[in-house]
Amino acid sequence: MDDTTNKSMKLRYSEAFYSVQGEGQYVGVPSVFLRTFGCNFRCQNFGLDRNRPKERYNPEVAKLIEAGVHETTERFEDLPLVHTGCDTYASIYPEFKHFNMLKTVDEVVEHLLSLLPNGTWTQPNGQDVHFILTGGEPLLAWQRLYIELFEHPGMKDLKNVTFETNTTQFLHEDFRNYLREQARFKTTFSCSPKLTVSGESWEDAIQPAVAANYYSVLGSDMYFKFVVATEDDVAEVERAVALYRNMGINVPVYLMPMGGRSEGYALTVQEVARLAMEQGYRFSPRLHISLFGNAWGT
Repeated sequence: MDDTTNKSMKLRYSEAFYSVQGEGQYVGVPSVFLRTFGCNFRCQNFGLDRNRPKERYNPEVAKLIEAGVHETTERFEDLPLVHTGCDTYASIYPEFKHFNMLKTVDEVVEHLLSLLPNGTWTQPNGQDVHFILTGGEPLLAWQRLYIELFEHPGMKDLKNVTFETNTTQFLHEDFRNYLREQARFKTTFSCSPKLTVSGESWEDAIQPAVAANYYSVLGSDMYFKFVVATEDDVAEVERAVALYRNMGINVPVYLMPMGGRSEGYALTVQEVARLAMEQGYRFSPRLHISLFGNAWGT
């Protein structure tokens, strides 16, 4: 049976961890991250020649598979890190699917609560921990499970939920209605459309109608976050933002440096900050890279 076919289905995810939000609107906010498995993109060319032909695997991932790393490594957290392409490769390539967890909603909530200070989303001091659904692409396959997840008794004091999405997946109508009608927690769509520097095509990645679908969730928050390295990337951002604005979407836009490891990040962070300031866009750091380097569970 498919993992996503009925109410008793299970959620497949690669990791869940407690950290600080490192990107976008809520930088520095204590958060629990749930990284779902599966994505419609591969983003193979980050850190490589943007004109490199699209292949089945990013070169670093191809070497890992050729070496049999997916067969000889025992634990997810022991998998090697990569520094080009998608840094969460184990959440998107099927060869690494067996490293991911497959749990019922009850089991997922138990896992999430075990990560929280005091085992609760709202702390005794009145502060709340955010819940971040990331990936992979968290809106690809799991939407029908999220209602059950959010309605679980263990999530009753949840105040803030963010979906970190590539903005290519429409919300299912029942899930969209749920998000529009429930008032218990605030929903934020952290929209990160992929520019051609990722290796994905403009036509596949820039989908204004999908962004408008998210924007229609009344009471939610939304912003765009683009990974850039050069002025050419910023020109693409300008073009994309114009298309979104033509759909009536006027939300904050962040530029964020490329760089999955501290060395690469340090080379680009000041330049991207300069480009953001010149265009009047907001700048997003990668705080987790500065604090922890490129590591699983951060």
